[in-house]
Amino acid sequence: MVREMIRARGPRPGFDRNPFPTMKLKPLREQVIVITGASSGIGLATARAAAHEGARLVLFSRNEDALKTIVDEINAREDQAIHVTGDVARREDLERAADAAIARFGGFDTWINNAGVSLYGRLEEASEEDHRRLFETNFWGVVHGSLVAIHHLKQRGGALINLGSVLSDQAIPIQGMYSASKHAVKGFTDALRMELEAESAPVSVTLVKPAAINTPYPQHAKNYLDEEPSLPPPVYQPEEVARAILFAAAHPKRDLYIGSASKTMSVANRAMPRLMDRVSEKFMIPAQSRGPSRRDREGALHRQGEGGQMRGNAPGHVMRSSYYTRVTMHPVLTGTLLAAAGLTAATLLTRSRRNGR
Repeated sequence: MVREMIRARGPRPGFDRNPFPTMKLKPLREQVIVITGASSGIGLATARAAAHEGARLVLFSRNEDALKTIVDEINAREDQAIHVTGDVARREDLERAADAAIARFGGFDTWINNAGVSLYGRLEEASEEDHRRLFETNFWGVVHGSLVAIHHLKQRGGALINLGSVLSDQAIPIQGMYSASKHAVKGFTDALRMELEAESAPVSVTLVKPAAINTPYPQHAKNYLDEEPSLPPPVYQPEEVARAILFAAAHPKRDLYIGSASKTMSVANRAMPRLMDRVSEKFMIPAQSRGPSRRDREGALHRQGEGGQMRGNAPGHVMRSSYYTRVTMHPVLTGTLLAAAGLTAATLLTRSRRNGR
């Protein structure tokens, strides 16, 4: 009876059809890409990598001097980048970035919401003003950027890429409000993706979830601790995140985890939440500080940070790449390698059996 009703009514637009698996995105060399938080860290690494691939760029952040330097660096090779100065907490500033992309390049194909900042300290210690400002940047900055971007992308087609975190799936102490903001980014991004898919909008929506990344992130965070903020290991270089972001700009992906640690923590938190609570309580608090703090504690929460630095100064070993992330970006290659490994193993086993006769 139900099947007959569905046949009689026909497919419902946007519900029975899912355009996501067959969506085609332009190669990077043909794209115009907008990047927020482009003056340092992951944003700067992504800008440089995208420029290397031939993409044209609109770079956005609060630090005009750093943006000018980066744009000059990119345009020394080819005139392919412009910058817009503003604050992601103000939607009108992001609208100016979209207008600049349209005026200079005729539009944009990928919008990357990367801008973010953190706060180290116990939840009861930090001021409400600081908590609200963190959400204005990390959550409302993503909301503003996403809504500005899809207004254009729904007509043109393209990719929206939001930077979440491993902390989108698991909260940790000492960065509680940052964790909350990244949980909110995940909820918003997932809901927006579903709404766009339901109306068959030609927009790929990706949430990128990095583990700890060696950027100036701890130095830009406001610090309520007595010690210097630090990143809990394992730590990866920002170029690995940039590589994944640009993969998503050209290949529709729902989620991308940067580092096997990110995926492992997410899965473990779903399967064993209380155990992960205990682990975080024991190990995550001491892992996020090192030595006495000798710098300005305000960081870049309420003002622009020092720009132009792509990498931070994370102590200990920093991983240059993640085999897990590379594999998830190329599942066909992975399948081929596994099949080849299986064939090799079968061949060796057959030879061993023959030699044993």
